[in-house]
Amino acid sequence: QVQLVESGGGLVQAGGALRLSCAAPGTSFSILGWYHQAQGKQRELVAAITSGGSTNYADSVKGRFTISRDNAKNTVYLQMNSLKSEDTAVYYCNARYASTTALGGFWGQGTLVTVSS
Repeated sequence: QVQLVESGGGLVQAGGALRLSCAAPGTSFSILGWYHQAQGKQRELVAAITSGGSTNYADSVKGRFTISRDNAKNTVYLQMNSLKSEDTAVYYCNARYASTTALGGFWGQGTLVTVSS
């Protein structure tokens, strides 16, 4: 069983920034991503990145969030700038192979991001 270790959540004021990290020790995955789930809502994609560096972002975070990865460390990062109250959610790291969907991949334990207005 692969354990993804997340860190970096917390409380921040609107307009502020946070950086999330997620490590998948000892394993190399094709696609790493971040999802968030606000209270009472479904989990949805925030951003994803392939091992080759191609990225995909939700429209709501384009221009504000940046996903990156360190393949040598099997770690993915999410730099979140200009945070808004609607970004408040639990953020989950996801790691999967190219042949699987996100649901078929591995998930981190989640880290809470709270943006106060």
